[in-house]
Amino acid sequence: MNTVKDIINSKGNEVWSVTPQTKVFDALKLMSEKNIGAVLIAENENVLGIFSERDYARKIALAGKSSKEVSVQEIMSPRVLYITSDKYVDDCLAIMNEKKIRHLPVYENGKLIGIISIGDVVKALIDHKEFTIEQLEQYITSRR
Repeated sequence: MNTVKDIINSKGNEVWSVTPQTKVFDALKLMSEKNIGAVLIAENENVLGIFSERDYARKIALAGKSSKEVSVQEIMSPRVLYITSDKYVDDCLAIMNEKKIRHLPVYENGKLIGIISIGDVVKALIDHKEFTIEQLEQYITSRR
């Protein structure tokens, strides 16, 4: 079974973050440019929160606020759940499902090494199942 470290090695370890004072509009612009669904809110290498498309939809768009006037610290999710790189992909899925989140920062030896999304987790699970099926098919055909 794949570990979180395997996902990071496959997709890369680039983590995008903004400061708490960053306007929501600018955070959204960065997310669009990088084709990501969330950014970490950080200051002096300390993660203070996470801002996602869901935060924007619920706390700006539906609330009738202006993304050019509100800073991310006003609407970010301050409680950031994370996972360590040695955990299995199934562990990620369980956390994401139970806590209804789509992004998990990944730590190794107390250091942030990446962030994974629900899409990354699903892809890893599908890839693992496809590999298992191929191995079983090869075994069955070799036994004939």
